[in-house]
Amino acid sequence: MSMSRTRGTRERLVVIGGDAAGMSAASQARRLNKPDELEIVAFERGNFTSYSACGIPYWVGGDVPDRDRLIARTPEEHRARDIDLRLRTEVTELDPDGQRVRTRDVDSGAESWTSYDKLVIATGARPIRPDLPGVDAPGVHGVQTLDDGQALLDTLARTPGRRAVVVGAGYIGVEMAEALINRGYEVTVVNRGSEPMSTLDPDMGRLVHEAMEGLGITMVNDAEVTGILTDDDGRVRAVTTKDRDFPADVVVLGIGVRPETTLARAAGLPLGAHGGLLTDRSMRVRGHENIWAGGDCVEVLDLVSGQQRHIPLGTHANKHGQVIGTNAGGGYATFPGVVGTAVSKVCDLEIARTGLREKDAHRVGLRFETVTIESTSRAGYYPNSSPMTVKMLAEHRTGRLLGVQIVGREGAGKRVDIAAVALTAGMTAEQMTTLDLGYAPPFSPVWDPVLVAARKAAAKVRETS
Repeated sequence: MSMSRTRGTRERLVVIGGDAAGMSAASQARRLNKPDELEIVAFERGNFTSYSACGIPYWVGGDVPDRDRLIARTPEEHRARDIDLRLRTEVTELDPDGQRVRTRDVDSGAESWTSYDKLVIATGARPIRPDLPGVDAPGVHGVQTLDDGQALLDTLARTPGRRAVVVGAGYIGVEMAEALINRGYEVTVVNRGSEPMSTLDPDMGRLVHEAMEGLGITMVNDAEVTGILTDDDGRVRAVTTKDRDFPADVVVLGIGVRPETTLARAAGLPLGAHGGLLTDRSMRVRGHENIWAGGDCVEVLDLVSGQQRHIPLGTHANKHGQVIGTNAGGGYATFPGVVGTAVSKVCDLEIARTGLREKDAHRVGLRFETVTIESTSRAGYYPNSSPMTVKMLAEHRTGRLLGVQIVGREGAGKRVDIAAVALTAGMTAEQMTTLDLGYAPPFSPVWDPVLVAARKAAAKVRETS
């Protein structure tokens, strides 16, 4: 084995992971430090860097015609900025006491140690692959990286059958189901929950269920997958549950992800209840002065509940990277936390949430009131106005906003940002009713749907307090 060491006065920053958090951190640190002040070495076990994993379903479905459009910055662009980026190089061991990492060349198997003065862990998340018979059979795909997306497209291109089963109905599962419908497949979604999109309350998830069936997707709820059946040649032929089998020529796992913290756990770094790394406000790993972590491998503070959560989103990862790069580069920045905002779509149905669901509020011991209202995206008399459902949770007695869920057509999804700002500011439903939002008939009714919900929630809080 070879050992490379920091020489002279120049410090070395080592980054593990070449996507959003890792390369944002590397780029920001480079902006603050010249190459003769800070050497930056980044290791990525895959073939791509700085890409949009969130865009993979739209690439698979054909909305994005070219894989390269999902790549924000190529390896060559990073190297041109004096970042020593090493693709197809996997970090296999962390040695915090010795301030070094062991790497393995994916192609040759050659191993070496690299020392560091500062370390960034941005190892992301890994798709959940349940321990089921047949889960590793050809034709069964997780979708987390561009390599995963390419492997799925290759399978679709060479598979003669047109039956697809998606296991799980979270964001990825729902988006992949639509992508496969767009590809001309017969799609069945097998979901363990009572309704799709468990990030919503079930009453709002029911609206998503109806939209999926409207697309021609067969939605099977309250169903636990027990195995994946294969043909004599080993390829997938069906997904099986306790009650029945669902024929499949291709299977996509959309069950969710877990923080990829195998290295961190082996090195004794602090992990939270969800398996993610624990950091302070500066994204520094707790108890380790020269190690930072960000992206899908960390847990973050939920500003509404006050507890740690694992929320794997590219928006957070990029912000983490900016904070880490600033701090590792000698500056000062903090990441205060999140309110849990997310938005998605099924065909033209927009789905958004922020803050707490009912079960989240119950779990942390909060009493609350809920209201659900029906409104429209525009003034009712204006052409192409479409219905919208808004659900709001407000704390009992105080009226503090706790969460908002929105399901509707065009113009529904991004309205959740109003609630996200209100949550971040700690506003009450009553205070929200006075927000001076933009109005014109093509954009909203006189009372925006979010404010209609706030009025109703504020009234309910007054009645029950």
